[in-house]
Amino acid sequence: MQPAGRLLSVNIAHAQPNPYKEWDITGIDKRPTTGSIEVRAPGLKDGGAGSGLAGDTIGDRASHGGDDQAVYAYAREDLDRWERELGRTVASGSFGENFTTQGVDVNGALIGEQWSIGDQVVLEVTSPRIPCSTFRGWMGISGWLKTFTAAAIPGAYLRVVIPGTVSAGDAIVVSDRPDHNVTVAAMFRSLMIDTD
Repeated sequence: MQPAGRLLSVNIAHAQPNPYKEWDITGIDKRPTTGSIEVRAPGLKDGGAGSGLAGDTIGDRASHGGDDQAVYAYAREDLDRWERELGRTVASGSFGENFTTQGVDVNGALIGEQWSIGDQVVLEVTSPRIPCSTFRGWMGISGWLKTFTAAAIPGAYLRVVIPGTVSAGDAIVVSDRPDHNVTVAAMFRSLMIDTD
């Protein structure tokens, strides 16, 4: 097993109208919560619960949510990098992430690796986050999608293998790693930057 990181915050959406897409609402405004939050497989994108976290909101169900995008994780270390680059505060949850992690190499995670979180939950890394027009509008930075893409630190989507509850402060342990070298960052670069 790898050394443990931790779940710095669990972030739930404060749903609001979405002026950036044709969808009525957006759940990109995620804020840290307190207490235990239920994590479960949400089912299909269209017709399921949307998010893997009870109480969370997914607005654009065609592009986000469902079992393979049940939870979105982003590293606090990468948010700190963006704070320095952008010259502004980037709070946990600001990128629409459900989990803000600390001490976990989210972008270096292997596709298919599993994370044990706290005493119950096991999640599996499925893919990188692909930035969308809601994210661009939410950040309010000219050229944001190009800037975010060029950095190639997208954060990771995860599916729920074993449901349960999580809380801020829970340990995150990489409990299983597949025998390949396809990382979240490498998959993102192949999809978004170097498609050849």
